Amino acid sequence: MNVKKIINLSIMTASIIAGSYLHANAQDSTQKSSPGDLVNALHSAFGKHEARAVHAKGIIFEGTFVPNKDAAKITKAAHLQSQSSKVLLRFSDFTGIPNIPDNNPAANPRGLGIKFIMPDNTTTDIISHSFNGFPTATSDEFRELLMAIAGSGPDAAKPTALDKFLATHPIAKTFLTTQHITSSFATINYYGVNSFKFTNKKGASHFIRYQFITEAGEKYITPEESEKENADYLFAEIKKRIAQGPVKFKLYAQVAEDGDKIEDPSIAWPDSRTRVLLGEIMLTKLTDNTTEEDKKFVLNPGNIPGGIEMADPMLELRAKAYPISVKERQ
Repeated sequence: MNVKKIINLSIMTASIIAGSYLHANAQDSTQKSSPGDLVNALHSAFGKHEARAVHAKGIIFEGTFVPNKDAAKITKAAHLQSQSSKVLLRFSDFTGIPNIPDNNPAANPRGLGIKFIMPDNTTTDIISHSFNGFPTATSDEFRELLMAIAGSGPDAAKPTALDKFLATHPIAKTFLTTQHITSSFATINYYGVNSFKFTNKKGASHFIRYQFITEAGEKYITPEESEKENADYLFAEIKKRIAQGPVKFKLYAQVAEDGDKIEDPSIAWPDSRTRVLLGEIMLTKLTDNTTEEDKKFVLNPGNIPGGIEMADPMLELRAKAYPISVKERQ
């Protein structure tokens, strides 16, 4: 199946997911924000550009995923058994601004979204970013953060709405002020901050979070070095890198232990937790990366196979919000 057919299939998959989640179990009863509220808050913060509501500036690659033998021990998910899968992977900058400079501090965290295409052409997605944690514990708080950003432009009175929010939300302040600046999309690790429940063929279950660990090693630059880079330095670098050879990541499942926060993505689990190697990703070439292709490339955290379930309440809202953003960018 070629890339264009896969992308069109992805659009249909997103529509199916949107319909199914309208009838799914309700989000946590304390949740006030709707999926539409979340998308509108992203637009308030970053503008409406007929593009992705967030991580609008990106670049797509093709490659292969080879599962590790240990993956099948913790999940019966089809793409984590013995057969290799084709993958489409998109690196991106943060915000919903399609032309944000790569060296703009707001372009952090970087995004990594991946679609696994199995031999029977079924798909599953993972969405991650380059910070181990999320700025808020709930979708309502995330909407508050976005609205605070929207109300805190250069002419806003001090203390701004964002100043006030960060004063009472130290985790969000850490998220916004301690981001690493990478030298390449390929030299930083990425984290799937929401939790999933893995179940194997014997019925045993574990709660996990995804980690994409670069095989090139982490390489960061200083803010001063970043200021000297051009607006598209990450995109130019990754194109040059892929022309010289494959870009590789290892995909891990970090396994929760008793006491770990399953439903709070703002709290990272300790590094001491067991990690199970799920497999290896090898990116080998760029796709055409036309504007049309990028708009049609659909990822959704709710696109998951048997053997994997959503464990974090935030995921249900995210799964409903993505198709709204997809529809707007078409």
